[in-house]
Amino acid sequence: MTGAPDLAALRDDAAGCTRCHLFEDATQTVFGEGPVDADLMLVGEQPGDQEDRQGAPFVGPAGGMLDDALRDAGIARGRTYVTNVVKHFKFTRRGKRRIHDKPNREEVEACMPWLEGEIAAVDPDVVVLMGATAAQALLGSSFRVTKQRGEVFERDRYRLTATVHPSSILRAPRDRRQAAYDDFVADLAGIGTILG
Repeated sequence: MTGAPDLAALRDDAAGCTRCHLFEDATQTVFGEGPVDADLMLVGEQPGDQEDRQGAPFVGPAGGMLDDALRDAGIARGRTYVTNVVKHFKFTRRGKRRIHDKPNREEVEACMPWLEGEIAAVDPDVVVLMGATAAQALLGSSFRVTKQRGEVFERDRYRLTATVHPSSILRAPRDRRQAAYDDFVADLAGIGTILG
């Protein structure tokens, strides 16, 4: 794509991001990872505790759930680009633990140039928005994952669709967890058929 931003340069610039206050408490900026020519981009909300410590997206429990679901849907994670809308971990301390806090609109907007740059640089065929924060960041505040998951929206040269965030499966009641996982795998498998 002519005029697309350079992904490595974006990553370097984002490493020093101070657009909002989240950088003050986070360990580091967690930028996206994956092949620059990926056909599929997966976008979550924000890095979690393990992602913040390791500096890579989807390496914690939700990342393990995502890996399993991608495998079961027949999609190689190595052919996907994974990232988050917000690049710093937002949390509240409870003793020694850091508990996830949902990013607010200002924090999401502060990070949008990074996400838009990643999309332009990778130029994927399909962008999968996982969870409400990611979906509403790119599809508008009225978007509801529970009602609109799986719908496909055209934008520029790529398609957008939304599903749940894998962390929601981990939080599901034990008797609903398998069904939630199966639905997530079905969503991903449907995306795999779009990609061909």
